[in-house]
Amino acid sequence: MTTNRIETVSTSDSGTFSSYVAIPASGHGPGVLVIQEVFGVNAYIRDVCDRLAAVGYVALAPDLFWRIEPGVEFDSSDQATIAPAVELAGRYDPVAGLSDLGDALVHLRALEETQGATAVIGFCFGGTQAFRVAAHLDPACVVSYYGSGTADLLGDLDKVSCPVVFHFGDNDPYLPISDVDKIKAAVADRNDITVHVHKGGGHAFDNSFAPHFSQPEIASVAWTETLAFLYLHIGGPSRGA
Repeated sequence: MTTNRIETVSTSDSGTFSSYVAIPASGHGPGVLVIQEVFGVNAYIRDVCDRLAAVGYVALAPDLFWRIEPGVEFDSSDQATIAPAVELAGRYDPVAGLSDLGDALVHLRALEETQGATAVIGFCFGGTQAFRVAAHLDPACVVSYYGSGTADLLGDLDKVSCPVVFHFGDNDPYLPISDVDKIKAAVADRNDITVHVHKGGGHAFDNSFAPHFSQPEIASVAWTETLAFLYLHIGGPSRGA
C-alpha cells in the first residue's frame, strides 16, 4: 500500500516550504519531482504523486507558490478558479522558483526511500518550469506536459543535456499550435528529445479532476508514454498504467 506525508524543504536562502510526498508500497524507488499547475499542490497534483507511487516511484510535489501565498490550492474542477490561479502564477519569480526546485530535488534525493536516479514531471505552468529544470539543473530526465511558456525559452535549448519528452495537444486554446511547431523544429536534430502532439488534445487533458479539461483517452495514451520514458531512463519496478 502506498503512503503519503508532508515534508518541509529548506531553501538556500534560509526559507522553508512544504511538499507532498508519496511513497510506493515497496518503501523505496527512483525519485520523481512533480511540478504543479497554476492551481497549486491540489487534489489533482497529489493524485499524480499517488499514481507515480503506485507504479514504484517516490514522488515529491513542492509548494512553488510559498513565497507568494504558502499552502494555496485551487479547486481546478471550478472554472471560476482559473482567473485567480493565473493571476497568482503571474506573480511567481522564476529565478527564485528555479532555486526552490533545485532545493526540492536535493531534498527528494536525500529521502531515505529514494533509491537511484531522479526525474522531473511538470504540468501546464509546471510543464514550463520542468523545461527550466532541464536547462539549468541536473535531473536524469524530464517530462513536460503542455507548458505554454516553453516556446519562449528555446534560447536555453543548448543547455539541456538530459532526455526530455513533451506532451502537447493540437487543440489547446492556451498554447497555439504554432508554438508547438516552433518547439518541434528547434528539437528536430535532438535524438534525446521527443515531442508527442496528441490529436484533439486540449489544455490540461491529464487533469481528471477538472471536467472542462479532462480527456481520459488522450491522458491514458500520454501517461503510458510517460511511464515508458521514466522506466527507460530511471528504471522502476513496474510499468503499469
